[in-house]
Amino acid sequence: MRLVKLLTICLLAISTSLSAQDIHFSQFYMAPMNLNPALTGIMNCNIRLSANYRNQWASIMKSNAYNTYNVAYDQRIPVGRYDYFGVGATFWGDQAGSLSFGTFQGKLSAAYSKKMGGYRQKSHYLSFGAEAAFGQRRLDLSAAQFGMQHDGEGSFDALLDPQENSLNRNSFLYADLSAGLLWFSVFDKETNVFFGLAYHHLNQPNLTFYDGTVEALYSKLTFHGGGEFMFNSDVGMVPGLMIRLQGPSMEVIPGTSLKFIFGNSRDEQSFQAGLWVRISNSAVKSVLADAAILSTRFDYNNFTFGFSYDLNISSLKPASNMVGAFEFALQYKICGPERRNVYCPGF
Repeated sequence: MRLVKLLTICLLAISTSLSAQDIHFSQFYMAPMNLNPALTGIMNCNIRLSANYRNQWASIMKSNAYNTYNVAYDQRIPVGRYDYFGVGATFWGDQAGSLSFGTFQGKLSAAYSKKMGGYRQKSHYLSFGAEAAFGQRRLDLSAAQFGMQHDGEGSFDALLDPQENSLNRNSFLYADLSAGLLWFSVFDKETNVFFGLAYHHLNQPNLTFYDGTVEALYSKLTFHGGGEFMFNSDVGMVPGLMIRLQGPSMEVIPGTSLKFIFGNSRDEQSFQAGLWVRISNSAVKSVLADAAILSTRFDYNNFTFGFSYDLNISSLKPASNMVGAFEFALQYKICGPERRNVYCPGF
């Protein structure tokens, strides 16, 4: 009975993820263009290269665990005396399960950052962003097993006609459109606040493996905000909040990190350690605390390295042993000869 209950919980968790929802990173602030297209080009340098990797549910699904990766490039281009234009490209992929259920997407992003007030080191900006993407979803149906192929006594015959496999295709392409806004205020090099709003899947693409039917991807509304506040020249706080609403699904991640600055004026070095909480809903419970997220981040000159570990605290923890996911994030910035630098929040 416990096994049946456990399998039911697992299937609910997996089917919710497979339905029509998006990838997510615990270090959402380290994948800025996936968070909001208005973040394209928002940086303290001219070019940013980013990479993210997430592994989830390996304690339950073993080699069939969720694997998510993301690589991105964006740069900012000066416009006039104070404004900036940002352009970028992103590719991400997500794959899981014995059927290798996968989603892959490549997209182009653009944003325009308009100075609304202030001066070089203390300024206020409004950024408008948009992105266009093409994606693919696919399944390996050759590995599928159906109820009609089992005799109910433990025997399985792969040659039997499953009579349940009504999927008409195992791969398809789709287009996707998104837009976003961002406001940020910078008070000095280490003090800032920002608020953003993004609307993904404006066109609600059809994501079904059945010909002649429609399974529209829910549009997703994302609100995010945060800032950086120094207690003194060496220690500060970096709070943040991300809220996502997508159809019947909800995800909220509040948290904060402590920031420690060290090194000399030539070598910009800092270390962050934080605690975040993921709150979501499910098919069997309206609101639940899904995971506690332990995060670290190390900045050295133009390099940034981040690592996070999810401790599963939901009803699935007896099977997961509280193990949820781990993530790696890496960024490299190229600053170049730009002389009229405007301080930006550190994404």
